Amino acid sequence: MREPIRQYALELGFDVCRFTSAAPPESAPRFQSWLADGRNGEMGYLQRNAEKRADPQRVLPGAATIVTLATSYATASTCECKIPGPASAQLEGPDSKLNYQHSQGRNRPAGIVARYARFTDYHHVLGDRLKDLVKYMCRIGGEETRSLWYVDTGPFLERDIAQRAGLGFVGKHTNLINRRLGNWFFIAEIISTLRLNADLPEKNRCGSCTRCITACPTAAITAPFQLDARRCISYLTIELKGAIPVELRAAIGNRIFGCDDCLAVCPWNRFAQEGNLMMQHARPELAEPDLLDLLALDDQGFQRRFAGTPILRTRRRGLRRNVCVALGNVGAVATLSALEQAARDPDPLIGEHARWAIEQIQKRTKETSSAS
Repeated sequence: MREPIRQYALELGFDVCRFTSAAPPESAPRFQSWLADGRNGEMGYLQRNAEKRADPQRVLPGAATIVTLATSYATASTCECKIPGPASAQLEGPDSKLNYQHSQGRNRPAGIVARYARFTDYHHVLGDRLKDLVKYMCRIGGEETRSLWYVDTGPFLERDIAQRAGLGFVGKHTNLINRRLGNWFFIAEIISTLRLNADLPEKNRCGSCTRCITACPTAAITAPFQLDARRCISYLTIELKGAIPVELRAAIGNRIFGCDDCLAVCPWNRFAQEGNLMMQHARPELAEPDLLDLLALDDQGFQRRFAGTPILRTRRRGLRRNVCVALGNVGAVATLSALEQAARDPDPLIGEHARWAIEQIQKRTKETSSAS
């Protein structure tokens, strides 16, 4: 029954469909050690469902198979390997340099949104298709078949399971790499009582390459295959709810939602192809949003602008915090008025980050004046 399921998955828009057993992932002890070291930061949900992540039988008793699926979100501009130049104290990744130069050209500073978030929320896009695939599996497997689907929400060590299924291999940046899709794809799973033969696992193909480690602006990749989430810009701008550590703010540059630097430099991206399904849900206006416009959004404006996108996850409060940091790194004197207003925000989180941004701009202005 594997091939009919695989074929239907491709017809639904998934780019790759692979199968593995529902046995515990071999990486479970390493995951437990990672949690014990506190490298998950404030992501307490990882600790709360750690037992399920270590044993798929706790997710669905009697499970026999996990179907793993990949959906590309690559665009023409991402289907290449980009190697950053010399590191800068404020802007280190290839995307940040390009976006910063563009924003300065129009005299309005722009932010950077991670590429996966420049679409309608993938949870919704893929979730609808996973429902159809589960129904199909139940029809061909019989009424006793039980299946559950997840899109980046299930209590799985999904990258390790996907590697065991041959969907890709976990790179030194700890993300999954597919030889045909590069780094630019979403992962989804269906865990099922349907018993299907497993595909062969993928082996690691990083070789001696360390570009992702070098590219990380905050040194969050502490060693090959080891990530300290507490330093990761994706964590700092999305998951972290409180203040961003002062010592990491400059390295964030003008990234306001996530970071792609370790993904963008991977040589496997040269083989990536544009994703047909996600291109239908592209939101190009999210790629380089105007930072001053974002800072001025009220609650209703935030909800309207980002409805149906992953950016809702950070909420207006988190986004304004991130925008203040970005302006502190790339803003000019003309942005001080907006930041001074933000500094008077009754929320102390916003006020503190706005004041930090003002200090950074004033410091740069003074240094520029002294140099001239």
